Amino acid sequence: MKKGIEEGLPLGNETILVVEDNHEVRKVTGRILSMQGYRALEASNPNAAFSTCNQHEGPIHLMITDVVMPEINGPELAKSLMSLYPEMKVLYMSGYAKNFISHQGILEKGMEYIQKPFTVNELATRVREVLDK
Repeated sequence: MKKGIEEGLPLGNETILVVEDNHEVRKVTGRILSMQGYRALEASNPNAAFSTCNQHEGPIHLMITDVVMPEINGPELAKSLMSLYPEMKVLYMSGYAKNFISHQGILEKGMEYIQKPFTVNELATRVREVLDK
């Protein structure tokens, strides 16, 4: 069995698209996911996400996206990509508190969310929870 970064953390083999405009956060997130067994695809913005999707053969099981990005926000990106990947699940992340972005009307009730900064344990656990729903 493949070992992850830390013993006891959930592992997987699904394909995950990480859309994050901060280079460091995107790279660390992709590295954590890869170490946990996932196939991590990385995109620095929504346009890059569309390009990555067009080049990728096969399903994308989960998209982890920043809520607030320069071109379009995470929920708008998710809505657009759902036409290509109707089974894709979405985990939103933000440095803003969930109640703040909810009050701004960006996140709706029931949307999956993880607060930045997150730990390896928090990311591995939330990803597995969202994929298993």
